[in-house]
Amino acid sequence: MSNLELPVLGQDDAAACCSPLVREPLDEDAAVDLAKMFKALSDPVRLRLLSLIASYEGGEACVCDLTGPFDVSQPTISHHLKVLREAGLVGSERRGTWVYYWVLPAALARLSALLRAPAGERG
Repeated sequence: MSNLELPVLGQDDAAACCSPLVREPLDEDAAVDLAKMFKALSDPVRLRLLSLIASYEGGEACVCDLTGPFDVSQPTISHHLKVLREAGLVGSERRGTWVYYWVLPAALARLSALLRAPAGERG
């Protein structure tokens, strides 16, 4: 497993679509979409899965590599991956018998842009 730093693509586009929460209120549609992402990440197993996928060399991981580090069954891992995929946080592709997953940089950029505090603010 590698701890390579992944570049976040499209940060400028994400900032344009989502003003930081401290600058202006979210509209209802944006709040619903972002709540799905945050809800998906609120589970420790899903948060760890996202981190594990992102840490794989090349930025993608086979589902066969994602079951070992957890003390849950393979069907439970599949459920958590489905939740991450439906929340728009990961993409997937079937290759033969296995499914490969990768983190969607635009989704992470969107979450990051929302939470980014304006420069010069008290912290």
